[in-house]
Amino acid sequence: MDKDLSKITDSILRSYESCGGINHVDGANLPSKRALASICEDLLQLLFPGFHDQEPIRSVHLPRVTSYRVTAIADRLREEIAKSLRLREPGCPETKAERVLFDFLERLPEVRELLTTDVQAAFEGDPAANNTDEIILAYPYLEAVAIQRAAHVLYDLGVPIVPRIMTEWAHSRTGIDIHPGAKIGRSFFIDHGTGVVIGETSVIGERVKLYQGVALIARSLAGGQALRGVKRHPTIEDRVTIYSGTTVMGGDTVIGAGSTIGASVFVTRSIPARSLVFYEEKQLQILDKDKRGQVVVDDWMI
Repeated sequence: MDKDLSKITDSILRSYESCGGINHVDGANLPSKRALASICEDLLQLLFPGFHDQEPIRSVHLPRVTSYRVTAIADRLREEIAKSLRLREPGCPETKAERVLFDFLERLPEVRELLTTDVQAAFEGDPAANNTDEIILAYPYLEAVAIQRAAHVLYDLGVPIVPRIMTEWAHSRTGIDIHPGAKIGRSFFIDHGTGVVIGETSVIGERVKLYQGVALIARSLAGGQALRGVKRHPTIEDRVTIYSGTTVMGGDTVIGAGSTIGASVFVTRSIPARSLVFYEEKQLQILDKDKRGQVVVDDWMI
């Protein structure tokens, strides 16, 4: 048995030499996925006090509990930020990581204010919700959006890797994949949520509602790394509803304000404001919501 295991060990060691591209040995200390998973859990407790706890929190104890949580998150997140920054800037001083950390923590009240609008949008938009407590406790979309909004702050502050690990942690738990770079306005609601994909350069306005399986994606990845920093994903303007299974593609694609996109539509071109887009008898219909007249009927993918 020991000889067999020794042979297996030797074989794996040889693979480390032949397949070096997936090793990280003698390199810089990487951000810890386990540590960031724990930090995400604590961030949810901080953002929604009393909703992610086994015991109730009394208001008289809230200052002490909050102080403890802020300190605990700061102590661990500081190290992960520092490790992440040093991957890009090997000599990055501890003081830079400290500044980024405090900038992040100072913006958490803004994140909470946005999340308040998200919760209200979900309650107003879903008759199955009995109250806002149910949304915070049970709706996976809110967990995904909460982590994305927090990760987006770190993304804006120029922290590499850590924001992506955070949103992929939420993705693994909820089935909702929102890149930390996506810009999302107030009162955002994803109903059901499973299979939703929102790419890095997506821009989403206020009071937007998505259903399960909606994808906001890039038109082509053939350009690879040459497309880094280029707007590759669509813009969704205010008060747009997109139903399940629809894909919106391309950085130049804009869904105009007040539009509704029906289920299972493949959109590759911009849609005027206040349009209704759907398939009927295998033809694509684009109707003006105000005039109720037919603007375009075509059989191409828009």
